[in-house]
Amino acid sequence: MALNNNSSSKKRVAILIENGVEDAEFLIPYNAFKMSEVETVVLGSRMNEKYKGKQGKMTHSADGTTTEARPEDFDAVIIPGGMAPDKMRCNPNTVRFVQAMMEQGKWVAAVCHGPQVLIEGDLLRGKNATGFVSIRKDMMNSGAIYLNKPVVIDGNLITSRQPGDLAIFTTAILHRLGLGKQAGLPDENNNLAEWWKLADAWGGSTKGEIAKALNTALAGEHYSLEALEQYAEKADYLKLKLLLKDFIAIKRRHIDQLETRLQELGEKPSLPSAMAEPYAKLKSWLQSSDDIAVTKRALGDIQTGVVDVFNLRVQTTDPISTALFTEIEQHLAEQEQQLVELYQTMLGSKSPEPATPSTGAAISL
Repeated sequence: MALNNNSSSKKRVAILIENGVEDAEFLIPYNAFKMSEVETVVLGSRMNEKYKGKQGKMTHSADGTTTEARPEDFDAVIIPGGMAPDKMRCNPNTVRFVQAMMEQGKWVAAVCHGPQVLIEGDLLRGKNATGFVSIRKDMMNSGAIYLNKPVVIDGNLITSRQPGDLAIFTTAILHRLGLGKQAGLPDENNNLAEWWKLADAWGGSTKGEIAKALNTALAGEHYSLEALEQYAEKADYLKLKLLLKDFIAIKRRHIDQLETRLQELGEKPSLPSAMAEPYAKLKSWLQSSDDIAVTKRALGDIQTGVVDVFNLRVQTTDPISTALFTEIEQHLAEQEQQLVELYQTMLGSKSPEPATPSTGAAISL
């Protein structure tokens, strides 16, 4: 494909690619632009390369490279995330291409780890921007004003955080290209839009995949609830028992939220029948455990939950489900810290306070 397109009035967008690109972050904008009849040019660092996605869901060749591409021939450039931006930023031709696009007032859009290329090009200084949480400090250190929003627009710069925001991110780009209204797309600030349907139409998570993720989280929360109830019953240390009681209340709320989201999608909770075996093993283990062992076991369960729900969050392109996974992840991280602090206190205390006060009053769970 020739990269020069001066004679065409059609919108022309470049999407950058490298190995390890986050599959959905490449595919959703790419498919959306194709459906909107935008001329979409994939630019890599080499022509003779089959670029593979991080999740193994896509393989794509480049139409050209950033070495010979001319910024004046494009209306926008998209920088998807994953592990690819770390490779892109090492290619000075790619960085210069993005810098020139910014200088010429063309739309520059980056999602997730995509802002790493902007950092390399010193393009974030004084800019309102967002990106994946793990590069938040990097963005701030490069001069960005970090905002935790699905999409942030500052001048000709468009940034977004994660796969769950992709439909909103892509819609914002199409609106800026003057193609949103004719495609019947909602405003990117419309919180009532069914964004998952747009993401699905553009190659993101299907309803079945979203429901599977929600049910996976639901199974984890049910197991955690059962485990915490067992831990609280076993605990003799008052502070531990009360802390676990707080965790139990939060777990019940998570379960209600997950079930509600499934109902909104027209799906039903589907808990695996194999859950009975872990419960039985847990009860057997608890018979010979003390407060220290219970605290360590609870801490291990919570740490596992943080990782599991993080993986669900970054693999789902439904903003509502992603926000729910994020809330659960944040609560688990807070609980982890609370348990660690209590665990350290218990190790330093020779005679922890008993669970039953001297008055004989019972503690209700």
